[in-house]
Amino acid sequence: MTFEPIFVTFGLYLGLMLFIGWLGFRATRDFSDYILGGRHVGGVVSALSAGASDMSAWLLMGLPGAVWVSGLSAAWIAVGVTIGAWLNWRLVAAKLRAASEQADNALTLPAYLAYRFADGRQALRILSAAVILFFFTLYCASGVVAGARLFETLFGLDYATACWASSLCTLAYVFLGGFFAVSWTDALQAALMLAALLIVPLIAWSALPPGDLAGLAQAADEARLNPFHDMTVLGVCSLLAWGLGYFGQPHILVRFMAMDGTASVPRASRINVTWMVLCLLGAVGVGLIGQRWSLAHAAAAASLDGNPETIFLVLARELFNPWLGGVLLAAILAAVMSTLSCQLLICSSALTEDLYRRLWRRAAGQRELVWMGRAMVLLVTLCAIGLASDPDSRVLAMVSYAWAGFGAAFGPVILLSLWWPRMTSLGALGGILTGALTVVLWKHFSPWPLYEIVPGFVVSTLAVLGLSRIRPR
Repeated sequence: MTFEPIFVTFGLYLGLMLFIGWLGFRATRDFSDYILGGRHVGGVVSALSAGASDMSAWLLMGLPGAVWVSGLSAAWIAVGVTIGAWLNWRLVAAKLRAASEQADNALTLPAYLAYRFADGRQALRILSAAVILFFFTLYCASGVVAGARLFETLFGLDYATACWASSLCTLAYVFLGGFFAVSWTDALQAALMLAALLIVPLIAWSALPPGDLAGLAQAADEARLNPFHDMTVLGVCSLLAWGLGYFGQPHILVRFMAMDGTASVPRASRINVTWMVLCLLGAVGVGLIGQRWSLAHAAAAASLDGNPETIFLVLARELFNPWLGGVLLAAILAAVMSTLSCQLLICSSALTEDLYRRLWRRAAGQRELVWMGRAMVLLVTLCAIGLASDPDSRVLAMVSYAWAGFGAAFGPVILLSLWWPRMTSLGALGGILTGALTVVLWKHFSPWPLYEIVPGFVVSTLAVLGLSRIRPR
C-alpha cells in the first residue's frame, strides 16, 4: 500500500472532525453546553456515542490481538461486556438521567454524588474527582498508545513523534467543540468502526487458501475454537467480570446524563447493544481469521513485528486497495479518537467544575469556565502523552487497569445510590475509597489470577452497605 492514498484519506477524515469541532464551537454557549451538551443529545446519537466512547482502540487492536494469541477463550470478554452494557442501560440509564437533573442539574458525576448525599464539606466531590483523574489519565494514555501504534505502523514515524501526532488530532476538535463535537463525531466514528469490523474479517476469510491450510492448522484450530481451552474458573470469571465495569464508567454514565429525556432510553439501549454485538463479533473474527491468514502469508504477516495487536492494521493494509484500506484504517483512528475525546472532556470537567469552580472560583463566569475547561483538556493530553512514552506499552493491559478502577470505585456507589434510599454519604465515601484502593493493591500484590475488578467491586459494595448502617441518613 502506498502512502499517498492514506495521507489523503486521513487528511479528509481529520478535516471532517475539525469541521464538526468548529460546529460544536459555534453551538457552545455556556459551560453546560461544553461538558454536557445542554442535555439535548438525542437517543440515536447517545447510543452510538456511548458505544464508540466505550469500546475504544481495544475493540480493533486489543481484543483481536488477544483472540489472535489465545483463540475463542479470550472472547469471554465480549460476553461479559455485552451483558454488562445491557444491564447498565436497564438499571442505570433512565434513573441517572432523571436523578442528575433533579440534583440541582448536576453536570458531572461528582456533582451528582455531592448533591445526592448533601456533601457540604465537599469531601465526596473531591475524592470522586481525584479517582476520576487518576484512572482516566491512565485510560487516556492507552488511547495515546493505540494512536501511536497506528501512526508508527502506517507512516514510519518514531514512537515519540507518533504519540504527539495522534494526540493532537483528537485534541483539536475536543478543545474547540466540547461535548457537542465529541457526541457528533462519536456517532460518525461508531458507524465507521462497525463497517470496518464487518468487512475486514469477511475479506480475510475469502483470502484464505483452501484445503492445505485447513489440514495444516486443524489440530491448532480445535484448541483455538474451544472457548474453555486452557481456561480455569478464575480465568472465565475474570473475563466475564469486565461487565461489572459498566456501572462505574464516567465516560459512559455521562452519556446517560446528557440525553434529551428518559423516553429516549429504550430505543437508545436497543441501538447500542445491537451495535456492540456486531462489533464484538467482528473483532473476534479479525483475531481468529487473522491468525490463520498469517500462517498462509508469512511474509506479509511479518509486519506484525511480534505485536498481535496490529493484526487489523496488517489485514487492512494487505487485503484492500490503498483507498479502501485507508478508510478502514481510519476506523482505528476513529476508535482512538472517540474514546480519548470523551475521556479528555471528563477529566476537564472534573478539574474545572468539581475542583476549580467549587474550591477556588465559585463566582467564575460561563466564559471563564469554558476556557478553563479547554485549558484542562490540553493539560490532561500532555500528561497522557507522558504516561504513554514507553514504547512497550500494551493497549489492553492499560485499559483493563483503568476499567477495573472505575468499575470498583463507582459501580456499587452509582447502583446503590439509585436503588437504595438508605445509602449515606459515609457509605459513598467508603465505597469509592475502598474500591479504588482494592484494585490498586490487588493489581500489584495479589498472587491470584483473578481480575482486580472482582474483589474491588465486592469490597466496595460491602463498604457501602456497612458504613451506611453505621451513620443513618
